[in-house]
Amino acid sequence: MKNRLTSEGRKFALKQIVLMAITVLLITLFVYYFWGYHYAKSALIGGFVGIIPNMIFAYKAFKYAGAQSSRKVMESFYSGVKLKMLYTALLFALVFKFLIVAPVALLGTYSVITFLPLLLPVFITVR
Repeated sequence: MKNRLTSEGRKFALKQIVLMAITVLLITLFVYYFWGYHYAKSALIGGFVGIIPNMIFAYKAFKYAGAQSSRKVMESFYSGVKLKMLYTALLFALVFKFLIVAPVALLGTYSVITFLPLLLPVFITVR
């Protein structure tokens, strides 16, 4: 069920994800300039580990809206949170298992991307 509430929420989530991606690219360029390719690659991977689960959450969280579908809204929100946690753990496990990364750059960028949505509502408007 698509309505005005879901479209506004999806617009806001899309703006957040785009700003997260821009932030990841800026951090990666900064890290590359000061510490080199290996750290920059790790920072970029940390950004992806932060962004991909957020994209899945945004899709699930803004699937339904309205008073008549309030049960579906809550179920989709909770399933989005569960999937976000699952994909975050899975991506970290895959990264640490199969890639050689600099943990400081990876976790630093991941931390910035994780806390960025707390600050973004101050800077972004939905309309």
